[in-house]
Amino acid sequence: MNLSKKIVLLGHFGVGKTSLIRRFVDSAFSEDYLVTVGVHIKKKEVVVNDTTFNLIIWDVEGNTSIEKARSSYLLGTHGFFYVFDVSRPETFENLAEELKYLEENFPGIPYTLIGNKYDLIENDTSQDYFTQHHIFKNCKFTSAKTGNNVEEVFISLVSKLL
Repeated sequence: MNLSKKIVLLGHFGVGKTSLIRRFVDSAFSEDYLVTVGVHIKKKEVVVNDTTFNLIIWDVEGNTSIEKARSSYLLGTHGFFYVFDVSRPETFENLAEELKYLEENFPGIPYTLIGNKYDLIENDTSQDYFTQHHIFKNCKFTSAKTGNNVEEVFISLVSKLL
């Protein structure tokens, strides 16, 4: 079976959405910061449980709120990643509202919360801070720079699309 699925990455500017996609699709990372204007689309084919998925991955420009994202970018989405930067509290201060917006406006569409730039945290006890808060209990931590957990979070979301 061969399925095409649209995946959209959302979150503030500078949280690493573009870097996560580059790491997943191209196995590459760059320290250079490139601002996404509008949307950038990449494709990758993956096989999960004997099903081939043609992923169409939308890298949406960073906004302080999902509501500021162009609704046309979000139409027809099969899965979302909401990405925040573990080293910048302003990127995760309003997570409850952001995730509530996704759940209310896109019911039944799976999403994964990603705490990116985990390589910037000094020790693993920092993860306790995030897991102590109810909103972070299902969070996945990644580092686009090192590649840690990037492939796994994409495959995990794709598995939910079966």
